[in-house]
Amino acid sequence: MANPEKVDAVSELADLFRESDAAVITEYRGLSVGDLKELRRSLGSETTYAVVKNTLTEIAAREAGITAFDGTLSGPTAIAFIKGEPVGPAKALRDFAKTHEQLVLKAGYFEGKALSKADVQKLADLESREVLLAKAAGTMKASMSKAAATFAAPLSKAARTVDALRAKQEA
Repeated sequence: MANPEKVDAVSELADLFRESDAAVITEYRGLSVGDLKELRRSLGSETTYAVVKNTLTEIAAREAGITAFDGTLSGPTAIAFIKGEPVGPAKALRDFAKTHEQLVLKAGYFEGKALSKADVQKLADLESREVLLAKAAGTMKASMSKAAATFAAPLSKAARTVDALRAKQEA
């Protein structure tokens, strides 16, 4: 018979997996409680950073339909459960790992797909959604301005030609 506390823990972890858009597995060996607090603050309010038991996490992930973590859960493990856009928390984890060598990024998942450590780094290197949207809007605005100038050019050329002909006839 299963321990009720473990059943509750698995259920809670499975819910976190289902509710999150992405997750990143880390190893936190050697980090102090203060360091973990600092990391949690840097991740923001939409991200839950939880120290987890590997066996219970494997069971919870399977229950949630996630197979991305098979074989990556070893050692002291903590998972960042990310709701919403994953770029910001991935950047926070990467930057924290640069200053605290004890934090090791292991793997993750995003939109149901497994992410390797390199994939998590690539995700962290992306610009935020707002910046990408601003760049796209700027590009669209520039092309529309260019199109407007192209459409207006024949009209202004015709007006200049007519004006030149009128001036020539008057002279």
